[in-house]
Amino acid sequence: MTDAMTAGKQTAFVGVRGTIRCREPMANHTSWKVGGPARYFFEPHDREDLSAFLKGLDAAVPVLWLGLGSNLLVRDGGFDGAVIAAHRGLREIRDLGEGRFAVQAGVSCARFSRFAAKHGWSGAEFLAGVPGTMGGALAMNAGAFGSETWNLVEEVELVNRAGSFEKRPAESFAVSYRQVEIPPAHWFTTGVFRLQQGTGHEGTSIRSLLDKRSESQPVRQSSAGSVFRNPPNDYAARLIETAGLKGLRFGGALVSMQHANFIVNDQQACAKDIEMLIEKVQKTVADHTGVCLEPEVRFVGEHP
Repeated sequence: MTDAMTAGKQTAFVGVRGTIRCREPMANHTSWKVGGPARYFFEPHDREDLSAFLKGLDAAVPVLWLGLGSNLLVRDGGFDGAVIAAHRGLREIRDLGEGRFAVQAGVSCARFSRFAAKHGWSGAEFLAGVPGTMGGALAMNAGAFGSETWNLVEEVELVNRAGSFEKRPAESFAVSYRQVEIPPAHWFTTGVFRLQQGTGHEGTSIRSLLDKRSESQPVRQSSAGSVFRNPPNDYAARLIETAGLKGLRFGGALVSMQHANFIVNDQQACAKDIEMLIEKVQKTVADHTGVCLEPEVRFVGEHP
């Protein structure tokens, strides 16, 4: 553990209680298991600790918000900035009554789904199939099995680059398929979700959805979830499969034979292998179908 006050000569993290590590390999924190080092890797102790860190961070240092590392490709040259690992300290779920729950950004989607079902509330079952945290689900309007995160949102709290918090109602955001318009240098710290009274079958529904996911997706291999957004009135997986790309390999990266919209780290891939395979899939599908697939994953960092 690196002492917060000595983490960087140019940054004084006064009052920070969480863990700060320098030159932390991002391959240890992404679901693809690739990525070069981050300048700073911060695990906040709690919400107030997050604010203290941001206030002490040099304004010129870029910030990357990290959940469970899915939906993210960190390049092999690493990220020359500060990574905030929200899932270590922002893990609270508060029952506000009458089906309303305040869920912090670091809570895994699967955990909130199970929590809601256990307490007799319905509507969050689909989140069991989202491989990330609620902060990421809010940021990209994550969805699964025909449902989307923002259908449940009533209010959110954000933190800005200066470490100040702000609450905003759901209707103040422009939300669409896998996209939410967020002010620059703002990140979700908490969402208030409204659910419906349950029927008692929510736990069974979750198990059924997870079984369906295991049958159709490579859940036992290292991936980042779906790579491409579905184009209007079609499916990225169908287009990729139609183009004959299942099993296509670049280095250690492979287009999954189980689900064509998944790329798996099959043989100790590096980030470049994955990025090159993504580009190859895009070009081939465009040549074959005329459709330009848009990545759902985020690309961050530098090439070596």
